[in-house]
Amino acid sequence: MNKKTILLSLALCWQSQAATAGEVEVLHYWTSGGEAAAIDVLKDLVKKGGHTWRDFVVPGGGGESANAELKKRVIQGDPPASAMVKGPDIERWARLGFLQNLDELAQKQQWDEKLPPVIADVAKFRGHYVSTPVNVHRVNWMWINKRILDDVGVAVPTTWEEFETAAKKIQAKGYPVIAHGDQSWQDATVFESVALAVGGEEFYRLAFVENDYGVIKSDTMTKVLAQFRRLQPYFKTDLKSQDWNVATQAVINGQAAFQFMGDWAKGEFEKAGQKAGKDFLCAPMPGTSNQFLYNIDTLVMFQLKSESAQAAQQDLADAIMSETFQNVFNLKKGSIPARRDVSLDQFDDCARLSRADFLAAEKNGGLLPSIAHGMATTARVQEEFYAVLHEFLHDPGMSPEKATVTLAKRMRYGSYAIN
Repeated sequence: MNKKTILLSLALCWQSQAATAGEVEVLHYWTSGGEAAAIDVLKDLVKKGGHTWRDFVVPGGGGESANAELKKRVIQGDPPASAMVKGPDIERWARLGFLQNLDELAQKQQWDEKLPPVIADVAKFRGHYVSTPVNVHRVNWMWINKRILDDVGVAVPTTWEEFETAAKKIQAKGYPVIAHGDQSWQDATVFESVALAVGGEEFYRLAFVENDYGVIKSDTMTKVLAQFRRLQPYFKTDLKSQDWNVATQAVINGQAAFQFMGDWAKGEFEKAGQKAGKDFLCAPMPGTSNQFLYNIDTLVMFQLKSESAQAAQQDLADAIMSETFQNVFNLKKGSIPARRDVSLDQFDDCARLSRADFLAAEKNGGLLPSIAHGMATTARVQEEFYAVLHEFLHDPGMSPEKATVTLAKRMRYGSYAIN
């Protein structure tokens, strides 16, 4: 069944169910090439269902600016129909009573049976569904230009020692090593995988999920920061812009050997016509095989007054959780479906490895929420985390020991600050 047939059949189904057409306004930050192609699938479904789509776009990702704009709209009594909200921030909006209960739709579509427990828990508040999980992103990915590795004659590194050996050989051959956008959230994306590799699952959980001050301030954190600093000489940051997709393009074009980024990067490779295993390689970040730092894109549904808007919102949620949408969207986005019953027959080896490692991590304790992408803690703590890491990379005089103390203080401050 092709995409056109899929969209038409779903649209006809929803048109028969919707009593009135309405507008769906969605806050999101899917703006890169691969991401835009993925969200267009959802826009098409909403429009073919008889509704109107309106973007509430935040370019370059979320963070405090997106949260501030969303807060203003909600306080003014004019919330969007839906917004991309993640992790603990879902609980905050639900606790304040602003989110729509989706239990009826969840029961109809059997979400409890079709979602892995960790994903269902993220989408719920006090046992009730208040958001729709769109996908599962793995953050601890390494994207590789295969031609460069073949030319240099090095294998895909599986440890940080192997990586540094390979990096020196790649540099000696005249290639830049790591394409990296000089932005704090990208720094944090690299750092959290280093932390998982160096410190292990329990260290990561205590430091970044539990925010245990003693663990954050420990010698292990100093070792993590020292390893993070050792990567810095290999960063290629002289890009035409610092956006993550520009760094991905550098790998695609052979202007760098590696990028450390979540699997949304894969959408850029595919949009460029490249094939996994042939043109590019994917591998877990060194030291994180069978471990999985997850980032789940979830769209919360805000309570609305208009009946037509409510009808459109229900159809939006229905569309997001349909098997067909989860398949088509994630093929374009680079992620894997949130629903575990959706077949990966049409997906590539990177996606199949992602699901295999997700399932393995469920069993071995290595399935952990990404702090860099809003899954492990609140946006306020995350901002403090970002700021310290970015400062560390830009201040050669800040030692790993000093950065450890600063990180502990700032994260503790963030956990006490009023959001």
